[in-house]
Amino acid sequence: MTIPAFGLGTFRLQDDVVINSVKTALELGYRVIDTAQIYENEAAVGQAIEESGVARDELFITTKIWIENLSKDKLIPSLKESLAKLRTDYVDLTLIHWPSPGAAVPVAETLLALVEAKKAGLTRQIGISNFTVELMQEAIEAVGADEIATNQIELHPYLQNRKVVDFAKANGIHITSYMTLAYGKALKDDVIAAIATKHQATPAQVILAWALQLGYAVIPSSTKRENLASNMAAVSLKLDAQDMAKIAELDRGERLVSPEGLAPNWD
Repeated sequence: MTIPAFGLGTFRLQDDVVINSVKTALELGYRVIDTAQIYENEAAVGQAIEESGVARDELFITTKIWIENLSKDKLIPSLKESLAKLRTDYVDLTLIHWPSPGAAVPVAETLLALVEAKKAGLTRQIGISNFTVELMQEAIEAVGADEIATNQIELHPYLQNRKVVDFAKANGIHITSYMTLAYGKALKDDVIAAIATKHQATPAQVILAWALQLGYAVIPSSTKRENLASNMAAVSLKLDAQDMAKIAELDRGERLVSPEGLAPNWD
């Protein structure tokens, strides 16, 4: 099993907005959809998928377990609820959305419950999100690196998260980048703009191509058909070594997602 390189994110999209985004993306050829329990849009995503007519076995669906459901007695029931909302018998990937605040539920307890969910056929793969090096080490000690399909982390030109990336790579754990466009901030960067002009591409395509060339999976979201189509074209954009080096220099450790009471001690 592998993590597809390119997909659709649904963070902050709800109701008709997410239904339209998912249906449009599926029409355009997207086959990977990322959602989460806390997004409160799983039911809408499930409706969009069903109405799209795309066969389930053509899709790769990811959801994430919220912190209230990380204990061994709550995880599988909550995942079954997610499946009912998504109108499917299984998801392709289930992640721990955030590590349990204050380690109230040990990493090992949650991961072992996810392994059980996998054995039961509720999810094809399992993984983690927002995990630091220390937490990844705990996860590996609990279930082995081979069980951990990906670590989904904030990663964009301004936060390249190299310590986490290097540790994950050394242990064979794939990286999925979220917030790849830095909430749109990176689209206005002069360095990105110059590279985009050089390749007759959009700034978004350049940033997504950069992440893809580094081997990360990306899950950009959009509500506009033209942006959904444009983002998808990033898969075929090839940046040269000079472009990649220039974007590497933009790293300034600028973290945009660090919710109080939820964020771990970042690397």
